[in-house]
Amino acid sequence: MSLSSPFIHRPVATTLLTVAIALAGAVAFNFLPVSPLPQIDFPTISVSAQLPGASPEIMASSVATPLERQFGRIAGVTEMTSSSYLGTTSITLQFDLNRDINGAARDVQAAINAARSYLPTNLPANPTYKKVNPADAPIMILGLTSTVYDRGTLYDAASTIMQQRLSQIQGVGQVNVGGSSLPAVRVELNPTQLNSYGLGVQTVAKMLNAQNANEAKGTIANDQTTADITSNDQLLKAEYYRPLIVGYHNGAAIKLSDVADVKDSTQNIRATGYVNGNPAVLVIVYRTPGANIIDTVDRIQDALPSLKASIPSAIDLTVVLDRTTTIRASVRDVERTLIISIALVILVVFFFLRNVRATFIPSVAVPVSLIGTFGVMYLLGYSLDNLSLMALTISTGFVVDDAIVVIENISRYLELGMRPMEAALRGAKEIGFTVLSISVSLIAVFIPILMMGGIVGRLFREFAVTLSVAIAMSLAVSLTTTPMLCSRLLKPEKAEEHGRLYRVSENFFDIVLRTYEASLAWVLRHPASTLGVLLLTIGVNIYLLVIVPKGFFPQQDNGTIFGGIQGEQDISYQAMDSLTRRFVNLIKTDPAVQNAMAFTGGNGSVNSGFVYIGLKPLEQRHISASAVIDRLRPKLASQPGANVFIQAGQDLRIGGRQSNAQFQYTIQSDNVDELVKWGPVLLQQMRKLPMLTDVNTDQQNSGLEASLVYDRATAARLHITPQLIDNTLYEAFGQALVSTMYTPLNQYYVVMEVAPGL
Repeated sequence: MSLSSPFIHRPVATTLLTVAIALAGAVAFNFLPVSPLPQIDFPTISVSAQLPGASPEIMASSVATPLERQFGRIAGVTEMTSSSYLGTTSITLQFDLNRDINGAARDVQAAINAARSYLPTNLPANPTYKKVNPADAPIMILGLTSTVYDRGTLYDAASTIMQQRLSQIQGVGQVNVGGSSLPAVRVELNPTQLNSYGLGVQTVAKMLNAQNANEAKGTIANDQTTADITSNDQLLKAEYYRPLIVGYHNGAAIKLSDVADVKDSTQNIRATGYVNGNPAVLVIVYRTPGANIIDTVDRIQDALPSLKASIPSAIDLTVVLDRTTTIRASVRDVERTLIISIALVILVVFFFLRNVRATFIPSVAVPVSLIGTFGVMYLLGYSLDNLSLMALTISTGFVVDDAIVVIENISRYLELGMRPMEAALRGAKEIGFTVLSISVSLIAVFIPILMMGGIVGRLFREFAVTLSVAIAMSLAVSLTTTPMLCSRLLKPEKAEEHGRLYRVSENFFDIVLRTYEASLAWVLRHPASTLGVLLLTIGVNIYLLVIVPKGFFPQQDNGTIFGGIQGEQDISYQAMDSLTRRFVNLIKTDPAVQNAMAFTGGNGSVNSGFVYIGLKPLEQRHISASAVIDRLRPKLASQPGANVFIQAGQDLRIGGRQSNAQFQYTIQSDNVDELVKWGPVLLQQMRKLPMLTDVNTDQQNSGLEASLVYDRATAARLHITPQLIDNTLYEAFGQALVSTMYTPLNQYYVVMEVAPGL
């Protein structure tokens, strides 16, 4: 009596069991999510805060520092980095792999609330957080263009309608809108005119601030009716601001139009974006850490028709970058490879067994074992990705081994004259423990991988488990279905009549056998030479292990290229705008590029921008993404005034910081002066290394600066405080938001500053 005996005696039950395993796996296959790699994302949260016009030093000391002190008390934070630019601060919190991101988000919100009393009182809004990794590449980019509307209207539609709707989709972690800013009424002051009328900047600011109100007004009623009280307390267009009275001079009223140019424009005029050389607004979608890319993009695609219907018809909405295109193609290729490997294994088995009946048995055992693995993968929450499918492809060879071992042992007893049933019972009983030991030893190989921690363990755990499950499934099939089929399908050797093909192949195998016998005899007669070849082989392998290039993960070609534009630190917005458009036009001329898009300005520094490149399918461009980058670098480097650092998009990104290069090297010090001194030195030395390209730094401290020295004694005599001077300077040169206009869909601002060029 053996484990296989009940299954051999009950062929119907065994067949039903086999069919049930196959059906369960086939059904589970349709529910398995598709992704490029296993879920290996660190829980990461990005916090941002804006104070328009504030210098990076002010943002770092008054905004970033209070927040960092509170975030430092959160449990499970493994890395915290912050970057402060003109008017904006970004803090990235990376948590331990085992930390639940939703619980971490609640702790982050509590820390923001605790830090609010330490933040500047003129902060336009509370800091906000997103469950997104800034180092991740976007999963989709939408472009809005129009021949009718200006950029401000495009940005308004993207920010007011699309950004809100897209953010509600499951799996979407953050939606950024770039290329412009919200519509606004801009008041560009003429300081000469103000001075001639004896008016100050703050006088205009106070007047504008009082022009918009959104307060309750009550109702009026009589015995019969009730009426709500409404008013024109909102001024939404520039034409309504021009006649406003700023003050009086020599008894005459001074209108706002007398001292300023008032026009309908955008909140930030130092922001621009392009798609394939045309002015555009970009909607950049990122996923939540751990969310499935394919499912998230499918949900976005389903929502696009309603989004298009929600914006004006004169606005063209197009998908300019979709990361899932290459992911789907890659998974399809691996699936096709898996099917081909199964077919090749069966053909090889047939080539050596030369028996259709015997070949049919592994033809059933191999697919059932692999398909049944899908059911376990579904229960474990795994996905169809490159690593799990690669594990199934590799396991094809292991799976067929179990079936062949059982078949060979049963066939041995058939050749001795036993009946098929007796041969199956005896052969399965003898070989059962051997098959078990083979399978257990194979699974034991992957135990170290299963016990690995960190990002490497998380990455390869799904591979190891999937391969182990496939081997275990093969073990079950080999001890049940395979011996049952042998007892019904195999026939004694004498009962088989072989054809001409069998006889020809038999002669071939005889030649192979004689050749092997001769070579084995030679090896046994020359043990010293055999041992020498063995030692030489070991030595060559050790040498190759030392010299072979090493890396964490192979470079991918997923059809996307990302990068940053870094201009001279004293470059103007106008020059940066011209360079950005020029870079986009240069990139678009490359025959491998399908879409090129870029934007600059916005909440970050004026001298930086971002570029995104969508490549054509590989069968159309015929070269890799790395080759495209090598071809683009000389073209982009020929443009003076700014540099473009581009790199191929990768599905696996480590860390929580954006970078203009594939690798990052961070230097830290408690003394800022030391960083200022040694940062450029390190940069210059690294640029001398021949194996490095596109070496750059995020240290931005060499731009032009206008420094003011306050005469506090004179200021005190004139009853002027440093804070009053700061506020006046901010309102003159900081694109100050001096008044809020309320509408049913959004809030817009009156922006005041000294007219550019004056």
